[in-house]
Amino acid sequence: MKHRIVVLGAGYAGAYVAGTLARRLSRQDTEITVVNAEPDFVQRLRLHQLSAGQAIEAPQLTEVFAGTGIRLRLARVTAVDPERQVVAVADADGGDGHGELGYDTLLYALGSHVTTHGVPGVAEHAFDVAGRPSALRLRKRLDVLSRRDEGGSVLIVGVGLTGIETATEIAESRPGLSVTLIARGELGAQLSAGARRHLRQACDRLGITVLEHTEVEAVEAARVLCADGTALASDATVWTAGFAVSPIAAAGGLEVTETGRIVVDRTMQSVSHPNVYAAGDSAYVVGDNGRPLPMSCASAGYTGMQATAAIVGRLTGRTIPNTKLEYLGNHISLGRRDAILQMVDDEAQAKQNYVGGRKAARIKAGILKMSLWTTSHPTFGLPRRRHHLAPVPNGSADKAIAHSEKTAA
Repeated sequence: MKHRIVVLGAGYAGAYVAGTLARRLSRQDTEITVVNAEPDFVQRLRLHQLSAGQAIEAPQLTEVFAGTGIRLRLARVTAVDPERQVVAVADADGGDGHGELGYDTLLYALGSHVTTHGVPGVAEHAFDVAGRPSALRLRKRLDVLSRRDEGGSVLIVGVGLTGIETATEIAESRPGLSVTLIARGELGAQLSAGARRHLRQACDRLGITVLEHTEVEAVEAARVLCADGTALASDATVWTAGFAVSPIAAAGGLEVTETGRIVVDRTMQSVSHPNVYAAGDSAYVVGDNGRPLPMSCASAGYTGMQATAAIVGRLTGRTIPNTKLEYLGNHISLGRRDAILQMVDDEAQAKQNYVGGRKAARIKAGILKMSLWTTSHPTFGLPRRRHHLAPVPNGSADKAIAHSEKTAA
């Protein structure tokens, strides 16, 4: 019986891990299934561009996994039962179809979604750019506003990286719209002094109104209500004030943090269920600097590489190498011709120097292109030799892990 590996999610982390495992492990011994709700690979790092009206490449997952032997199951994950080692799924289109997938090894990479923080009206009236459907919904609304003679007002709530990139992209792509960026604290507080000045200059250049130290208490269909009693008119409110992970892992009994991220060890293995691994935003892991890795594309890459190495090592009885788990800094797009590259130190504090302008924009564009290419070609450059699993009865993940640990000892 083949060892069943199920990968939940085909984002930056899931697609990479699945493809790499397919190249590294023998098809005679393993069966790899990827579960994803959408048929395409979503470039989440560029969804703010998609919402602004730009054409963003979305490779079909069938093409991404072509020739790898990976089975693609288009479905929504509704539950995980790590005791029975099954995943419950439902039709991706919201239909009545449902079923279960059994696994011996599970890679959980369902990513994150926007969180409302309990603010009334966000779910009903606000837009977001956390997923392709929601980004396209915002794009449709901006198209309507752009066709009006009087234009329209767009309010972006939240000045994290997503809020800044969304505001600058919309302002540059749709100059007929009035864009306002609302911050609970200071604009660019996480940046160095020079980078903060660069960011403010970019907002001024693009005509973005910045409201700092402003807290939103409610979102209505045509306005935003602030804690100081101010009511701001809005034709489209975009909510970028934080992200959260799915409650599925917690509901299934996996050990998670208060925010629902799966607690893993240095090899990305669940501390409560050894045949479950996590990567990307879903994983809570301490990086090489002694601090938890933040939710980011870079973290997805590092955690995905470590999870792959651990799964291959344990199942084949090989030594498990420690890959890098680093947090080096942030790349912030400010439209298509400007950006900020801000590096951080071991304490995750912004270094004094930064890179800004067209050079930083070219660096960011290169990173995005590389991320897409490597995810779309997950087996490129890997050795063609596929490893057989360690000879253990029944293909059980627990027994394979015990066998590999005994072999390593």
